[in-house]
Amino acid sequence: MINARRYLPPLPWLSAFEAVARLGSVTRAAEELDLTQGAVSRQIAKLEARLGQHLFLRERQRLTLTPAGAAYARELRGALATIASATLSLVSNPKGGLLNLAILPAFGTYWLAPRLPRFMAAHPGVTVTLATRTHPFDFKAEAFHAAIHFGGRDWPGAGFLKLMEEKNVAVAAPALLETCRVETPADVAALPRLQIESRKGAWRRWFTAHGLAPDDRVAARFDQFATMIAAARQGLGAALVPRFLIGADLDSGALKALPHAAAGRFGSYYLAWPETGANYPPLVALRGWLEHEVGQTA
Repeated sequence: MINARRYLPPLPWLSAFEAVARLGSVTRAAEELDLTQGAVSRQIAKLEARLGQHLFLRERQRLTLTPAGAAYARELRGALATIASATLSLVSNPKGGLLNLAILPAFGTYWLAPRLPRFMAAHPGVTVTLATRTHPFDFKAEAFHAAIHFGGRDWPGAGFLKLMEEKNVAVAAPALLETCRVETPADVAALPRLQIESRKGAWRRWFTAHGLAPDDRVAARFDQFATMIAAARQGLGAALVPRFLIGADLDSGALKALPHAAAGRFGSYYLAWPETGANYPPLVALRGWLEHEVGQTA
């Protein structure tokens, strides 16, 4: 792997070059940087030596950017502006900043999003960007400060905060239950069943937990909880769903819990983050807030 820092010249050299390129004068650049003209000229000469090419054409008392120098100045100006902006943001708002968070679609929609305004109100300096991911990824390959993870503490090189265990419940639409008498767990075997891809074997576990022969036959498979819940509402089949996703459906009667509906626990939700970024202030704020929120809903 190429070490990019090998190609990073000292910042004073870059500042001197950018100032001369922008102002068109060593004298004016020296005044802006509070340096002597000789110091500015020496820094530019060192930069050209490091790069192995001329950045300016020197004709009598005038300096003119070479094509390569002009292109380099444009790129460098943006980079220096980014550094200046980051510094100003840190000084003016040391606990704020950008927080890139990867979320699971259903968890983000049904649990996190309704609560997120409270985090924003408590931490107005933090800007949160959310992106959905359904599978673990490499923190080194994607620039996320943290991710909502389902499963176990099995993300390499990551720290974890356990949020909650997933408590599942077996449900079906009233219209479906009218077509088939369901009074015991054994009666559920007669219903068409829906399966989420990330919880393979869930129905087999459910039947086993109720002392019945394992049965993992399903009528349809889905890759998102939201789609499976919508299908269950329409009577396509019974579904095993995390309780926190369907509270409103159970309250309204759009879905009904099946007899002995509790389906056990298949894993837990965690906040995961790269260990190297554990002390990033916006992430520290999010961890503390999530701990409080989970405590309130436990």
